[in-house]
Amino acid sequence: MSKWQLFLKATRFYSLPVMLVPVVLGTAAAYVWEKEFHPVLFILAFLGAGAAHLFSNMINDLWDYRNGTDTAAQQNSDLVSTHSGLLTGGIVSEKAFAALTWLFLAFAVVCGVLLCVFSGWELLYFVVVGALIAYFYVAPPLRFGYRGKGYSEVAILFAFGIMPVAGSYFVQTGEFSLRSVLLSLPVGILTTLLLFNHHFLHWQSDREVGKRTLVVVWGEQKALVLSRVMTLMAYVLLLVCIFAGVLPFYAVVALLSVLPLYRVYRGLAAQNPSVAYLPLMGASLKASMWCGIIMSVALLLESLI
Repeated sequence: MSKWQLFLKATRFYSLPVMLVPVVLGTAAAYVWEKEFHPVLFILAFLGAGAAHLFSNMINDLWDYRNGTDTAAQQNSDLVSTHSGLLTGGIVSEKAFAALTWLFLAFAVVCGVLLCVFSGWELLYFVVVGALIAYFYVAPPLRFGYRGKGYSEVAILFAFGIMPVAGSYFVQTGEFSLRSVLLSLPVGILTTLLLFNHHFLHWQSDREVGKRTLVVVWGEQKALVLSRVMTLMAYVLLLVCIFAGVLPFYAVVALLSVLPLYRVYRGLAAQNPSVAYLPLMGASLKASMWCGIIMSVALLLESLI
């Protein structure tokens, strides 16, 4: 592989929209509701959030490798590994991988501090909490992604929904808003769903190494029910946003983003081979991305009509 291909694989670059779309959504809300838009601050927030997300991807990969989780998944040919494979395959040294990982964090922190200077030091809460969530998701001593009590799902909702939307809104306006929190919930839950669904791909190996995700704790059948319930919750909250006036009525078009998920759910049984969940991952990513994009466009159209 070329260096660029290695970079894309190491960072799981394809997943960036789940962080960047909420940043756009929060910025659009600030522009439509408060007529505030500062391009330089938006660029800083956009780049900082992207770097924070890539750090999160890589630090999880790094600690899953150190904890033996990725090795266990790779050794079972019936399971689908979600890690980059660069560490377990010996393609990239742990030292080089870690160096790039911490470089992303440093860049994200610099962006965060600059935003604090221009928008308000209250934003520092987002920077610090976001960094802690990203690091301790699988890193000791907390490793709350291994505890199977819903801690990781709540953390993902905050880190990929509430914080980027409400934080981006604060960057532009210098104020916190409950409306921005409500606005963040549909796309935040869909992103949480994406992270939740990826555990179906290797939950058996997670169980072997003591990684107690909700899929491990509840079992495949009950966890699949929860997956469907989370999908329903996301789109119910989308309707709540519309009825509460947070979104214009034509944002109802975002309901169409559920269709890829609906098609995949219809084809799943109570128990499935790991590979059967790959389409669910793709559908989850599309739903999160398109729901957020349509919500953003609906807000911007509201400002023009």
